[in-house]
Amino acid sequence: MSSDSAPMNQAPVTEPDAEPENKDAKKGKGEKIDWIAEIRGLALMLLAVLAFHSFVAKPFYIPSESMMPNLLVGDRLVVTKYPYGYNWTSLSFHPLKRASWRVFAGTPQYGDIVIPVPPEVDEDYIKRVVALPGDRIAVRNGQIILNGTPVPQQVEPAIEIPVDLNSPCDEYTYSGMRVTRSDGSMVCRMPTYRETLPNGATYLVIDHTTQPFDDFAEITVPADAVFVMGDNRDHSADSRAATFEKGLGGPIPLANVGGRAEFITFSLDGSTNINPISWFTSLRGDRAFSTLRPAIAAGKPAPAER
Repeated sequence: MSSDSAPMNQAPVTEPDAEPENKDAKKGKGEKIDWIAEIRGLALMLLAVLAFHSFVAKPFYIPSESMMPNLLVGDRLVVTKYPYGYNWTSLSFHPLKRASWRVFAGTPQYGDIVIPVPPEVDEDYIKRVVALPGDRIAVRNGQIILNGTPVPQQVEPAIEIPVDLNSPCDEYTYSGMRVTRSDGSMVCRMPTYRETLPNGATYLVIDHTTQPFDDFAEITVPADAVFVMGDNRDHSADSRAATFEKGLGGPIPLANVGGRAEFITFSLDGSTNINPISWFTSLRGDRAFSTLRPAIAAGKPAPAER
């Protein structure tokens, strides 16, 4: 036997197996993105958002002072779409021309804050309902005359609205109202009245000067419309103002009412910038989750939903 023969009990030497290839990695490298499925998923998500905004609720931003003192520039609020049914203005997008159709139609109550859309432009306003279908309404010296009876206006202590970038209380518009308190803070001290409608809905209004809209000849509200006004009576283009004055041109058809304001989610004072800290310091903390449904005066029954 040759000396270089391998012993009988020694296993033959073999090369180690190559490391098994990672099948999952190989599969991942070759897998393609299903763009059709991705686009379909995004489209469904977008449709779900649009449907929610059209049929349930939608966020809303206050850009003007027409509803002071109850709504300030910078307020963000929730508007529900279902209280008065659905119409062309309820939809978040308008693929078809404006129409007068209504589904599950309802009628606002006195004092509701609603979203009317002017007859000639697709733009959301926000105003308060002060007259219902069939009512006779006039305005004399700033006071509403409803069905021949003056709507009560009780003088309230002047309200103090903090001055900030969104509520500057400029001297031209609110002459003599910007004052400095003892603690050094600046406020807009505004004369207010408490107005109470026939169903007991009560809220504050501001009326501080004489202007053409203080008087409005009596009209009868059509059966399919409501008359709306801003709470800041001297600075609101509403049912008293013609469309060329950026008003609503009279009573607003119910088919042009897009929802009811429910509550404020948060409010910003106008100082927000790219600094993340300002996202918190600009919040008006006392306004979050304030209800926008009018209080009901003592001794008056709560209005029934229509």
